[in-house]
Amino acid sequence: MTVLRALLIVGVAALLGIQPVTAEKRIPQSQVQVQLSFAPLVKQSAPAVVNIYTRRVVRTNTRVSPMFQDPFFERFFGKGFGFGVPRERVQNSLGSGVIVQSDGIIVTNNHVIEGADEITVALADRREFDAELVLADKKSDVAILRIKTSGEDLPSLPLAAHDDLEVGDIVLAIGNPFGVGQTVTSGIVSALARTRAGITDFQFFIQTDAAINPGNSGGALVDNKGQLVGVNTAIYSRSGGSNGIGFAIPVDMVRSVLDGALGDGKIERPWLGVSGQPVTSEIAKSLELSRPLGVLINNVYGAGPAGKAGLKVGDVVLAVDGREVFEPEGMRFRIATRRVGDTARLKILRSGNIQTLGVKMIVPPEDPPRNETLLKGAHPLRGVTVSNLSPALASQMGMPFSTTGVAVTKPSPQRSQISFAAKDIILALNGKQVNSVRQLAAMLAEPERSWEISIRRNGKVRKIRVIR
Repeated sequence: MTVLRALLIVGVAALLGIQPVTAEKRIPQSQVQVQLSFAPLVKQSAPAVVNIYTRRVVRTNTRVSPMFQDPFFERFFGKGFGFGVPRERVQNSLGSGVIVQSDGIIVTNNHVIEGADEITVALADRREFDAELVLADKKSDVAILRIKTSGEDLPSLPLAAHDDLEVGDIVLAIGNPFGVGQTVTSGIVSALARTRAGITDFQFFIQTDAAINPGNSGGALVDNKGQLVGVNTAIYSRSGGSNGIGFAIPVDMVRSVLDGALGDGKIERPWLGVSGQPVTSEIAKSLELSRPLGVLINNVYGAGPAGKAGLKVGDVVLAVDGREVFEPEGMRFRIATRRVGDTARLKILRSGNIQTLGVKMIVPPEDPPRNETLLKGAHPLRGVTVSNLSPALASQMGMPFSTTGVAVTKPSPQRSQISFAAKDIILALNGKQVNSVRQLAAMLAEPERSWEISIRRNGKVRKIRVIR
């Protein structure tokens, strides 16, 4: 009976022109299908992926006795105390990179070359070149290198179009894992716009299950057209090996750093001048949204581009240039990858109505001027360098634009009485609010027998009391 039923189904399907899906249909039907391979794509892409070797000389002092490591002695004599013998050791590291211009322009991760004294690039054909650092951007973890090709055109990878990638697309990861040599792995795009990886200042990553391991950093994530869609940056791992969760910096961010490197040598990123929070299920329900979507604006800098365009506290930004946003990090990424001078289109929800605002892309202003000053005199802040906070400095230091006070831009010297770290915010001195560098210097010049200094460090306010 089962056989007759199966034959009946096949017969009806044949009459209707329907091709039934069977196990046999999954078997290759021709020699061409048997030979399907990524080999042509690899031959096209792999020559543009390079190995990067760095060398750094680390200088250390070998102490005569462990006794001199006691904090008591270091407090009075400094960390160099102990009649140490200066020694040097060479620290080597490796990573990967991608040639993006045939004249020798290479993209890699900043953490691959950070602090290096020498950078060597090895091509897929084993030729080696000394590399020059053109631009390093710690915020995005992207660095641009240049090698001299003596006029020879090298294989290069084209950059993919904006947002041309979808979850489920097949990708190849090409790099130099563990220093074993160039390796190609395949997988799919597992997710887009990952914002909780905690890797760089701009939290917006491509997630892939293509095997990525140490040494792959800076290597290429390539689509099935042979285009660069991302730069492999990190893995999620408890063992140090690949667990099928890798993260790559999207090509849009790579493009923005590349434009700066090949332009005037600096990166100018636009800003909105707003802060906000994700729209949760509860907020979505109160706003009568069908699903959690967008960023609820809770602070607007009036003189900023979004404020001038009419964005208000309580508005919900649903999309930037037609791309939906779900978290402030995603909104920030969309803006940061736009060119200064462009106009971004914000789709917003206000009082139940959908509107579109055009926001002119400008850089954060240096207002007030930072007035960077090295503090001198007989006081606890002696030797510390401070600056006025402005939206530009706040953006540079990774702080909210609304942060007020005076920022420590260079930390205390080693032998200072109190240790102040870069990014500390000096809020008050002896109960008086500190608003500018000039005001702080004047307050410190007044003779005092004791000081109470209020600072904000890592989001927490601390008070330090010093008695002369």
